[in-house]
Amino acid sequence: MNVAEYTSAIRGKADVARTVVNVLDRPFDAAVIGAGWAGLGVSYALAKAGLSHRVLERGRIAETWLTQRWDSFYLNTPKFRAVMPGDRYEEADPEGFYTRDEFVALLQDYARRYRLPVATNTPVTALIRDGKAGVYRLVTPVGELTARAVVIASGSLNRARRPEMARAFPPDLLQIDTSDYRSQDTLPEGAVLVVGSAQSGGQIAEDLAMAGRVVFLSTGRTGRKQRRYRGRDVTVWELESGLYDVPRKDLVGPDGWIPGRPLIGARHTISLQSLSAQGVVLLGRLTGVTDGRLTFADDVCENIRLGDESSAKTRRHIDDHIARHGLDAPSAIDDPAETVAPRLPTAPILSLDPSEHHVTTVIWCTGFEGDYSFVQVPGVLNARGQPLEDRGLTEAPGIYFAGVDFSSTRKSGLIMGIAEEAQRLVGHIVARR
Repeated sequence: MNVAEYTSAIRGKADVARTVVNVLDRPFDAAVIGAGWAGLGVSYALAKAGLSHRVLERGRIAETWLTQRWDSFYLNTPKFRAVMPGDRYEEADPEGFYTRDEFVALLQDYARRYRLPVATNTPVTALIRDGKAGVYRLVTPVGELTARAVVIASGSLNRARRPEMARAFPPDLLQIDTSDYRSQDTLPEGAVLVVGSAQSGGQIAEDLAMAGRVVFLSTGRTGRKQRRYRGRDVTVWELESGLYDVPRKDLVGPDGWIPGRPLIGARHTISLQSLSAQGVVLLGRLTGVTDGRLTFADDVCENIRLGDESSAKTRRHIDDHIARHGLDAPSAIDDPAETVAPRLPTAPILSLDPSEHHVTTVIWCTGFEGDYSFVQVPGVLNARGQPLEDRGLTEAPGIYFAGVDFSSTRKSGLIMGIAEEAQRLVGHIVARR
């Protein structure tokens, strides 16, 4: 069954799922909000523990992956590290990468095979604590569900963030977010300004350049990782050497900020210099708009240097791990994306008139946050409306978060971490009973 056939089948079962939501006369042991990889992983663990539960999904299974990823999107995680709880990778391409549609099909098939109780097209509009009954009420357009525990797995990276300066951009510029980009064919003719040089910005800039577009990339202070090193995918070395087990407290800087995920290409290395070699015009950090002209900091060289240092640090860590354990690994081979010389303008571009350079589109790759506007329980969200949690636990008894970036370790927020996280959260739910 392909993605379209399975999606149609799920939609056909939506009324059945909604009826289940409406006719309950006793609370479930747990409810899960969101049917992405995190929510489905938690559902699997709840089912294994024998707990009654429902997964409430606003749209289709893997809705965010279906609607907020571009056409040529590939996961950054190798296939054998993108395995859901209870499954094993047994095919012939373990260090290959899933496309968007392949990963959606994987999640939909996972829910079907394990008969996970997912109610699709059932968005939660309010999560309320019923103090008298000692349960939580989940309000949906098709009825209410009550549960003793709730795991919020709706995603902490599903609502795009734009800087306030976007409001001052010339009105004739089309402005879209990472989540809106599909391919260069959907954009108006002309040059494109991509703002942000982390994973999404770097990959979208390359996608556009390979399609023949003129691309300007506003860079930032973002780390970088080489895709493969000494015979293996770099994430395999990182996991084996313990880098993904670094606790959250060791990642937080003195100012309380946690660095974002570094730039890493899917299937191959992407660096600022490799992008420039493909014709992408590198600009510094976007600083504002003055009289219709966009202004940029003079920090391109510094941003390239920071990426180089970040990549070198990861390679040194891997080299030390190999030497410390006496592992038999191939010698390092130069990666062209790491060694190519950057092609920069003869003079830094500090100011740019979009009309003069025929820029018609701006793509904001400036990060995401979660949309938790449905949560009406004190002690669960911070002042910015984001999760107030520690290792998935909150101050509200029985309310948990799953799949939040850097929740407990560097592995948190990645597919490879959900089995461990789901088991730990379900352990708490069982203990509360």
